[in-house]
Amino acid sequence: MVVLATKLYVEGDARERSLDSLRSLVDNEIGDLDVEFELGVRHDDFPSVTIEGDDATVARNVLGEEFGEIVPDLEAGETYVGTLESWDDDGFVLDAGQGEGVRIPTDELGLGQGSPAQIRERYGLVQHLPLEFVYGGDDEPSRLADAAQDRLYEWTRGNGRLNVNSATRAEVRATLNRAGHAQDYVTVERLGLLEQSVICTEDTDPPGLLASVGEYLPAELRCVVP
Repeated sequence: MVVLATKLYVEGDARERSLDSLRSLVDNEIGDLDVEFELGVRHDDFPSVTIEGDDATVARNVLGEEFGEIVPDLEAGETYVGTLESWDDDGFVLDAGQGEGVRIPTDELGLGQGSPAQIRERYGLVQHLPLEFVYGGDDEPSRLADAAQDRLYEWTRGNGRLNVNSATRAEVRATLNRAGHAQDYVTVERLGLLEQSVICTEDTDPPGLLASVGEYLPAELRCVVP
């Protein structure tokens, strides 16, 4: 079994649609391998994939690489993926499936000046966004991984973005098109199962896009303005 580092936290019909979406994503990754898989969702909203077959080990590795993997124990100095659970004046707290969150102090975010709330606003970080981190263990503070820092810095250099949670990629695309914005975005980048990043065209104003589609999406929306 592999536990994926992306959360499934919506309820009702949205939960069923999200499970269907995840099933398709998993099948796209490992459907050509000699395996059968079954999806479940843990009590902490992390999805689990039980895999059987001759290629089970390969399939688990593929999914861990694609989504990040929630593991039972964290080792100091190793890189993992956690989801953005909360933030306060002292930093971010990531959920890596350990029960207690992993705290990333403000000084270890590596994302420039400002409070955690200001940093979250600047980079358009929605709750539950998967982020790579280096676990510090008992002796050192944990820190945001270089790859995560580089990715977020890159967001502020390109076209503007509108980041969304609580919706699958297909739902976000359908909403944009239905609201008349098919020409206002380049693509929708999948950040997690229910966290997406709408990459705007050069002429699109992210705050304007947020104002236009916000009423259609029961989600948290955050802009990245270069």
